[in-house]
Amino acid sequence: MNAEEKKALVRELFGDLFTKGNLAVADKIFAHDYVGHDPGHPPLRGPEGVKESISMYRNAFPDLTFVVEDLICEGDKVVARWKATGTHKGELMGIPSTGRRGETTGIDIIRFSGNKIVEDWSSWDTLGLLQMLGVFPAPGQAPS
Repeated sequence: MNAEEKKALVRELFGDLFTKGNLAVADKIFAHDYVGHDPGHPPLRGPEGVKESISMYRNAFPDLTFVVEDLICEGDKVVARWKATGTHKGELMGIPSTGRRGETTGIDIIRFSGNKIVEDWSSWDTLGLLQMLGVFPAPGQAPS
């Protein structure tokens, strides 16, 4: 795969899979032995792990939208800088719906082997999102 083909799959990941909720895309772009690393969660395994994670977030934020702001490709890796927005209308990891709009930013380093994603390291502003939702107080503020 060339750099543009890898970038196109990453755009499909954030556009069709995360934003549109088309779970079939996971089978197309993730290897069966895929491992996803996110410091706030246990590792994701394979396309099924990706589908479970995306379903959880889309159930909590039904209007979830991702915008890819930068894509950089070098060798077998693509780095994506993104912004996500959505309204918290469903339970998220034990946090009941707040009805609040949230926004977060993040960066993923996505590794390819052949034409599939085999590994991903994600880093995003979890604390900032929890503060926007009123679940965790911002500095100098009392909890909502």
